[in-house]
Amino acid sequence: MSGWTVPGYTEVRDLGEGSGGRVVLAVHEVTGTPVAVKYLGEELRTDSGFVLEFRGEAQLLGDLRSPYVTGLYEYVESPDGAAIVMELVDGVALRALLRREGTTGAEAALAVLKGSLLGLAAAHRAGVVHRDYKPENVLVAADGASKLVDFGIAVRSGATSSGIAGTPPYMAPEQWNGGAASPATDVYAATVTFFECLTGEKPYTGDNFAELALRHVTAPIPAERAPEEVRPLILRGLAKDPADRPADAAAFVAELEEIAGAAYGEDWEERGQRKLAALAALLPLLLPSAGSGTGAGNTALATTVLGGGAGWGRWPGRRGLLVGAGVLVLAGALTFTAMATGGGPGRTTTETVAMTTLGPTASPSASATDSGSPSPSPSASASATDSVTPTPTAAETSAAPPSTSSPTSETPSASASSSTAPAVKVTSLSLTALQQTGVATASASVTVGTDGAGPLTLTVTWYVSDTKGTLGTQDGSPQTYTLSGSTQYTVSPAPTHTYTGAGCYWGAMATTSPAAAGGGSSQQIVTRQCGIR
Repeated sequence: MSGWTVPGYTEVRDLGEGSGGRVVLAVHEVTGTPVAVKYLGEELRTDSGFVLEFRGEAQLLGDLRSPYVTGLYEYVESPDGAAIVMELVDGVALRALLRREGTTGAEAALAVLKGSLLGLAAAHRAGVVHRDYKPENVLVAADGASKLVDFGIAVRSGATSSGIAGTPPYMAPEQWNGGAASPATDVYAATVTFFECLTGEKPYTGDNFAELALRHVTAPIPAERAPEEVRPLILRGLAKDPADRPADAAAFVAELEEIAGAAYGEDWEERGQRKLAALAALLPLLLPSAGSGTGAGNTALATTVLGGGAGWGRWPGRRGLLVGAGVLVLAGALTFTAMATGGGPGRTTTETVAMTTLGPTASPSASATDSGSPSPSPSASASATDSVTPTPTAAETSAAPPSTSSPTSETPSASASSSTAPAVKVTSLSLTALQQTGVATASASVTVGTDGAGPLTLTVTWYVSDTKGTLGTQDGSPQTYTLSGSTQYTVSPAPTHTYTGAGCYWGAMATTSPAAAGGGSSQQIVTRQCGIR
């Protein structure tokens, strides 16, 4: 990690650390207010795509105003680092309570659901969909109130996903199908968490990624496992069709209050919060203020003051530095939170990666490794004049799109041309935008530049791996394309592949014959197969 720290703050201790970076407890030197500082990891900081997403998370927080959402103080970005300075919530992750107790009881489950739904409602009013609601991202304070955290993969409502993004056990059917994100998507995830509070189990489980996806999309809603009084909420919130769910979190809160009041009386929320407070009191060492000397009274969920300013730089006389730069948008986002998978703040970091592009351009003879910048995308990709169609192998013939040209083996003129035409040189080769498009499918973008119109062969090979930065084992048969007649090419339709091998990481490598000047080009993404809990 870099030694850079946000000026004006004194760090007290780490709250969590992982591959995405770290979260620390710090004190603002002028006011003495304890804060949480979320630093972008050193390796990710040099990747413009990750910086863009990190900056976007801060912007979203700055747009929200709610006591049920973690508040933003400022975002600071410099050539040496990037950090989000946030309200320090002195609370315990709901996940920690569930691990200890198994269930919370109906009234406590309703109370924690209502509080976090009110946080979602603020986001929905601002046109934001969280997309990663889960017990790790709901905090329970010492007084039993709840708050929503971590907007790392949030998007604007209606945005169509470039891949599957979220945490699998909490993902709505439309997320599995690559549909548009909407407030109803968050309602589904909140209901999954509510179900888990009531029963100690998730509504759907699976031994693998595909099985879990199928159950979320097609399996009946197991409302019978929940108390009868709240089954209407389960049935509404877990509806397969987003149109059959409450339209947004505010609408779901209205239904919740009506059902809870009828079933448990007018004071249900007070009793529920008392129960949550009692559960949180059993885990005092997981509070950020434990042993920090900051004093819980200054960091209580209900009393932390953000100041009257809006947007960036809420400290008097101070403004977060936002560096303007041309940013390359990668197909993905990363979010990390200080909430522990096995406890609460200050233990371990839970990482959620949404189809993150990891690998740079690499030589065909070398494994893909992380780099400070994404693979170069030549200008040819923007001005390409030719499309090419793959020559499928026997194993891929049934799945390949209709060809607009004959396969290489059936194009004698190409062979004749290659024997008389000057040898072509491949000046640029780029495989980019590798992204998951379905449960077991992915696509990539490939561009090629040459110094002449002579024919050449492009091969796209697919890989699975359990190691980040290593392409691993070849998966299935490669796709081969014959290119001729231009000096700039963009493969269209984009190469696609159905993965059959097991591995946490999917990869793809593009090579040419004659070989490209810089060798081959590869990309790697992390799949959600290893994220099922």
